[in-house]
Amino acid sequence: MLIKTMKAAILAETGKPLVLDEVEMPERLEVGQVLVKVHYSGICGSQIGEIDAVKGPDKFLPHLLGHEGVGTVIETGPGVQGLQAGMRVVLHWREGKGLPALPPVYRWRGQKLNAGWVTTFNEYAVVAENRLTALPESFPMTLAPLFGCAVTTGLGVIQNDAKLKIGESVVILGAGGVGLNMIQAAKLTTAHPIIGVDVQPGKLDLAKKMGADHTFSVKTPDWQAELAQILPQGADVVIENTGLPAMIEYAYQLSKPQGRVVLVGVPRAGAKASLYTLPLHFGKVLTGSHGGDAQPDKDIPTCIALIEAGKMDLSPLVTEILPFAEINHALDRLRRGEQIGRCVLQMDWPQSVSTQA
Repeated sequence: MLIKTMKAAILAETGKPLVLDEVEMPERLEVGQVLVKVHYSGICGSQIGEIDAVKGPDKFLPHLLGHEGVGTVIETGPGVQGLQAGMRVVLHWREGKGLPALPPVYRWRGQKLNAGWVTTFNEYAVVAENRLTALPESFPMTLAPLFGCAVTTGLGVIQNDAKLKIGESVVILGAGGVGLNMIQAAKLTTAHPIIGVDVQPGKLDLAKKMGADHTFSVKTPDWQAELAQILPQGADVVIENTGLPAMIEYAYQLSKPQGRVVLVGVPRAGAKASLYTLPLHFGKVLTGSHGGDAQPDKDIPTCIALIEAGKMDLSPLVTEILPFAEINHALDRLRRGEQIGRCVLQMDWPQSVSTQA
């Protein structure tokens, strides 16, 4: 393979900062694998969940992280026909067009370093072809990582999971990177009213910019009563992004007797919500989401066409661009709820940064 080593951010211990260090690449590309130079990577709340092992003990340590990015194809493995060296691509975690492939095996400090079908917190990535979608040369690379998760998941939840219709009311609990795209998608659907709820004032300001008719801060003592005045009969659709049991219960209660509730946020292992299930027998719908059932090879070109037509805008969503070396700082800010919109990492490795043990 053309590249022998790279710099990467490694999850070595649960709950600990990522280790920035040099990693050995595989000797060759296997069937369906593609070598990509990663230029920019987004940071998703899912990575906080992985670092903190919210789903339970992590059996794959040490391993790489990251599932939304943009890069350039350097080399293709056997069987790859849809991509070639020099093409710009979006890296995404949902399956798209192309061959599947085995996850790559890297080496770090003499041991196996695990990775999935796509990782983006690394200078280079060996990625399955079906986790890559070609990107037009003209599209800004700083915005393109959002196609890997935030945009396609947000639109997919609205279109595929919630099946939001014209004029229906929707409440989105959690206005982070994905939630903001749900708000934008709901606006495209001409839903009404569109209501965003969050703890961070800056996120609520951005929610209004993306199309929310009303916003509520959970820090306001009477916010639920005020929201009920707008929707006295409840909401047609409630989307829960936080994974907090109390918010899951509230989402269920807030929906109409025959409303739809979509659970997107992942609760911590062992966390339980208590729900009265009788309404499910009479038309209320409660469902979980897996990335909004997005189809990146179809959805990304659709989003680009909407952006070019002036129907969508991603530029307000990227609120910060940081060098790769500051990844732990960015993750800490996201964990504390200080990050507004999406933070994008520039993956060019700064020579002045030392590794962390």
